[in-house]
Amino acid sequence: MKILMFDSPEFWYRTFSKTLESVESMNEEKTVKDSIVIFLQSESEDESQNERVLEKAVSNISWLAKKVGRVKITLHSFAHLSESKSSIEFAKKMIKSIKSKLIEKGFEVDMTPFGYFLEFKIHVNGESLAKVWKSI
Repeated sequence: MKILMFDSPEFWYRTFSKTLESVESMNEEKTVKDSIVIFLQSESEDESQNERVLEKAVSNISWLAKKVGRVKITLHSFAHLSESKSSIEFAKKMIKSIKSKLIEKGFEVDMTPFGYFLEFKIHVNGESLAKVWKSI
């Protein structure tokens, strides 16, 4: 799994086009304030290490959120961080599992629509910890 994390005072997105025919059609536009925005990609090798990858992802995300004092987390599936891609079903399940585990830890967690290209704007703070990349 690859994770790119941003400490963001403001993240705006709007659905642009479906990438998966199987997802329901929607037009969604949302602004999220004061959130850690997580771009993540499940890789094919993650499928055989499901629990380890889930635990490490939640640990890394929780660590950064606590370090910068955020309680809101926004998860965005972003299949452009690696050439290795898991199955779509696994990626969707993994994101939902990460969301559930973070909620259990007391975070407010939102997800962008899965299976869509998004138009987005992101304001990222300037500090070093405002931009963190992890390979799990």
